[in-house]
This record gives sequence, C-alpha cells and structure tokens, in this order.
Amino acid sequence: MSETHELETIEIQLLLEGIFRYYGFDFRNYALASIKRRIWNTIRSERLTTVSGLQEKILHNPACLERFLVDVSVNVTTMFRDPKFYISFRKKVVPMLRTYPFIRIWHAGCSTGEEVYSMAILLQEEGLYDGCRIYATDMNELVLKTAKAGIFPLKQMQEYTQLYHQAGGKKAFSEYYTAAYENAIFGSSLKDNMVFAHHNLATDTSFNEFNVIVCRNVLIYFNSQLQERVHKLFYESLGMFGVLGLGHQESLTFTPYEKNYEAVERSDKIYRKIK
Repeated sequence: MSETHELETIEIQLLLEGIFRYYGFDFRNYALASIKRRIWNTIRSERLTTVSGLQEKILHNPACLERFLVDVSVNVTTMFRDPKFYISFRKKVVPMLRTYPFIRIWHAGCSTGEEVYSMAILLQEEGLYDGCRIYATDMNELVLKTAKAGIFPLKQMQEYTQLYHQAGGKKAFSEYYTAAYENAIFGSSLKDNMVFAHHNLATDTSFNEFNVIVCRNVLIYFNSQLQERVHKLFYESLGMFGVLGLGHQESLTFTPYEKNYEAVERSDKIYRKIK
C-alpha cells in the first residue's frame, strides 16, 4: 500500500468515525471502494480537496452532512427494475401470500420509492393490496420525502412503461399516474397502505414481523460484517415461511443463515425462510 493510499484510508476511517460519534450515522462497515467513491463525489461537489477537509466541514455544518447523506445513500433505482423478479414474484410468491389474512411487507433501503410503488401496483393487480401493509424504510430523510410524495419525472415513464409490461403488468401503466407538467403523480390509492419511516440497517433493530422483506441492491454496498448484521436482522424479522427478495448481485450463499432458507426462485434471488 502506498503512503498516499494509506493516508487516504486513515482519513476515510476518521471521517466515518466522526460522523458516527457526532451524528449517529454508521458507514464504518460500508464497502471501502463504494464509500470512497461517494466521499470523493461529495468532496468535489463541496469544492474541497481532501477527505480531512470534508470531515471538518461535515462536523461543523449539518447541512453538509445532509448533502453527504444524499451522495452516500441514494442508490440507482427504477420502477420494475429487473422485470423477471416481478414475474417470479407474481407466479411463485403471490400464491403463498393469498393464504394470509393480512400481509406485511418491508421494503428496506427503499431509496426514492420506485420499487415500493412497483410492488403496490403488482399487489393491487393481484387483488391483495387491500389486505396488505407495505413498510418502506431508508436512512435518508430526503429520499423518504420523495418516496412518500410519489412524484417522479414524467420523462421516465416511457422506460417504466416498458419495464412494467416486461414484468407482467396487466393494464395500461398510465392508469396509475396523472401527468402534471413535467411530473408523473402516482395515485393516492397506491399510497393508502404504505408507511414510510426512517430506519438505518447499520444500527437499528427489527420493528415488526413480516411476511415479505425486499432489500434489493443495497447489501452490495456493505462489507461482509455489515452484510451479516443485516442478514441477522432480516432473519429475525421474517415470520416462518416468510419470503426474502435480494438484488441480482446478492445472495444468501456463505452467510450463517443460508441453511435457514430455501430458494423459491434462485435466479431471481427469492428465498423462503424454512427454519
């Protein structure tokens, strides 16, 4: 390791430790390559030159922390991302959900909410939404505000329409939103059974028992220690025979909980808790 690289690593560790101690946000077990890239994005946007300079500004300026949280915690998301996941969910998970009198779903790390609305649409089309509650959580209050509003750029609707139909959508996608200027406003009927709340996967505990937990393309940003913590949290939060949906690059393989699940659809990373 070069001296410059070693110094940068020390600076990053001090920055993350300072944020945790002063503000309570814990990024210390995020994958180094990912957090480093996002830290430097913030450094450039704040017109700084060093990690230590960013540390000083964040610790003395809460507004800078808010901007940092956006850079660190906003993940790329779209409606009906990975359409095959939703096809498998319709075919293999929905029949299980029909056996429950009431369904509780947790979308963990929901970001700006596109996948939450995707799930609500799917459940509505399958006649299950009225007997369901979707808990959508994220550590970032700003993205939660966007998710709760259900207002997305109208220019994205063409892409989302294609993904919706690829995911097995049964209606005209435009029935779910109203176009207003440059925005698409999703209907209140989709929001009726959603609860948006702050929750930090790195530090917070379970808050309910769920039939389904969806956390897609979030764990890839965590190191193995934090991934294990989150898998423990999900395992403890799922009821028996509850379903866990992960991202395309994520897996239960080599986790301590691997043998406690069976694959519902391995290629789409859908698992069911069996013990």
